[in-house]
Amino acid sequence: MSRSDHASGSPAPGVPTPGRVDWGKLPEALRGRLAELAATAVGSMPAADVPVPLRRLARFTPAKRAKLGGAALTAELAASAAFRAAVVAWWEDQRPGELTTSSDDSLMAAAAAVLNDDPEAGEAVAAAARRGEASELRAERDAALSRVDKLTAELERLRGELTEARAQARTAGQQRDHEYQQLRRRVSEQGARLRAARDAQLAAEHEVEELRRSAERELAAAFAERDRERERAEAERRRADRAAAEVAAARQAAREARKADEVRLALLMDTLGGALTGLRRELAIGGGGPRPGDLVAGARAARGGSSVGTLAELDALLAVPSVHLVVDGYNVSKTGYPDLPLADQRSRLVGQLGALAARTGVEVTVVFDGAGVITAPPRGSRGVRVLFSDPGVLADDVIRDLVAAEPQGRPVVVATSDRAVVQSVRRAGAHAVPSALLLARLVR
Repeated sequence: MSRSDHASGSPAPGVPTPGRVDWGKLPEALRGRLAELAATAVGSMPAADVPVPLRRLARFTPAKRAKLGGAALTAELAASAAFRAAVVAWWEDQRPGELTTSSDDSLMAAAAAVLNDDPEAGEAVAAAARRGEASELRAERDAALSRVDKLTAELERLRGELTEARAQARTAGQQRDHEYQQLRRRVSEQGARLRAARDAQLAAEHEVEELRRSAERELAAAFAERDRERERAEAERRRADRAAAEVAAARQAAREARKADEVRLALLMDTLGGALTGLRRELAIGGGGPRPGDLVAGARAARGGSSVGTLAELDALLAVPSVHLVVDGYNVSKTGYPDLPLADQRSRLVGQLGALAARTGVEVTVVFDGAGVITAPPRGSRGVRVLFSDPGVLADDVIRDLVAAEPQGRPVVVATSDRAVVQSVRRAGAHAVPSALLLARLVR
């Protein structure tokens, strides 16, 4: 199973646009998850399904495969739709229900969409990326709150020390003045530390607020960029559709113009032919009298065509300019491959005759009996005319009519082993070739 990969512009670096996937810009967390999925499957997949560059990794443990071969695994996943399909099939067979786009784990859902070439894969990747950014922001916020908690604890500790110092000051009121001054200095120091702690707390709170506002601004910018890219892609698609329509219209116009030129040329040729015929009639050229060659004494005209008995004679006939080869279809096909069904016999014979016509430039006509043909006739190969006799008409009679329709003097070769057909076409001046001899020429 394979699907087409789609890729488009991304709303922000590392965040693919919904609906299309750019493997080069996948978030690192998602690339790691894809490598883990492929590493887990490669170990027990059939060797034929594992790309050659990854087979050496199959001997490692899944964790070691994902760590050492992560780049190779994701590269093969990006390049090979068959490998992606094999990984998906392994997970569906070995761990059904884990690799799904409905997974609560956004990374797993995005990985499933990418591996399945899901049309919504871009949105899943974008959602995973956004959730990853949100997780980073939450981690930063939690770190800031942790610092606040530490500073608060330090503040409480300092307050405790201050209370203890004041208690000591009250109990040591009778001590020497220099000890009292020392205690005052110590209290002053503790107060400074307390003020510093409060200042740090306020700074931390301010930093958390700034991070929150910055994250909101970045998310808004990302959404705006995504919308702009989507509008730009839609405009490009409309432009491509218009271009395709214009190309189709141009092609249609060209075809119509060519047909019109052909019609005009045919009319011109008909006009010239009519004018030439009228001129011949007006000048009384080409009378029905004998030709000069007919008046030569001591010679007689040959009657009837010859019977071809060797490949050399057949090749010599086929080399004559303007020769017309007429083939008795079923007589030849049943001689050459009688075990095939009639439809396959027709297709095979027409194909071989097409190859012969391409090699020699001979005009080829093959005639089949039309009685009992209920399937569509085979399409004639290039250079081969395929005919079926009408109901109640034998193919033999069609062959005789084809020979009679040719102008006197044009070389005609009839391929058949039917004696009656051979005799009649030879009397009409055509050359007869046995079916077996033509088959020998077709297979060479």
